[in-house]
Amino acid sequence: MAVGKEIRTKINSVKNTQKITRAMQMVAASKLRKTQDAMEASRPYAERIKNVIGHLSESNPDYRHPFLENRDVKRVGYIIVTSDRGLCGSLNVNLFRNVINDMKSWQDQGVEIDICILGAKGLSFFKRLNLNIVASVSDLGDSPKVSDLLGTIAVMTDEYKDKKIDRLFIVHNNFVNTMTQSPEVKTLIPVIAQDKEELQDHWDYLYEPDASELLDSVLERYIESQVYRAAVENVACEMASKMVAMKSATDNAGKFIDQLQLVYNKARQAAITQEISEIVGGAAAV
Repeated sequence: MAVGKEIRTKINSVKNTQKITRAMQMVAASKLRKTQDAMEASRPYAERIKNVIGHLSESNPDYRHPFLENRDVKRVGYIIVTSDRGLCGSLNVNLFRNVINDMKSWQDQGVEIDICILGAKGLSFFKRLNLNIVASVSDLGDSPKVSDLLGTIAVMTDEYKDKKIDRLFIVHNNFVNTMTQSPEVKTLIPVIAQDKEELQDHWDYLYEPDASELLDSVLERYIESQVYRAAVENVACEMASKMVAMKSATDNAGKFIDQLQLVYNKARQAAITQEISEIVGGAAAV
């Protein structure tokens, strides 16, 4: 019964794959809680400093930091946050589609593009495109550290300070819930004011020791906090997407096993029927 043996081999192979996908689902589920905690811990500081920077962008100090200046756009930069590993559904694909559409809108205006990539998947994807990759970092792990991001952040901020780029965007996945992660492209530099209506009576600050020293420090921390938050949030999105994808793969493997089992039973039944027919035919001939 060669056909039955072949089907049994397929069933065992699919069962082994199912064990792997179930294990990966459980690992992703266990990491998701930790990454969610890290994401939630990073949000209050990032949001608060974002509000402070929004106030500063509407104030009128003697010193005007380059990060607060709007310039005519001739070249733009992107910091693109992706995952290091695959098997996480359409998480990276949706992000790539979103950022490519945004890049195309700038290229149609004759604007040139520089990109900085966080994550191995993004690096392997954008290497195939005719784009200028000025910096990249990968293998950040499940718990990204600010120190691992400082080098790539400095490359892009220095380009802005040197007027090599006129606008800097950050691209990452937003964690909505376990089932939903949405890609987003948002402006990082120049800083855009938040809640302008609430700033009417709070535009000016007293600077000590002076505006230049304070703004240089605060704005650097602001950029670092936004990129770090994006990296941490993207990890949470990766784990949620991977958990859902592996659960789907495990369920599909179970359905496939059921189908193969049905085919095997039919083949076995046909073989038994044929054997009975041969025995009956032989007995009748005798």
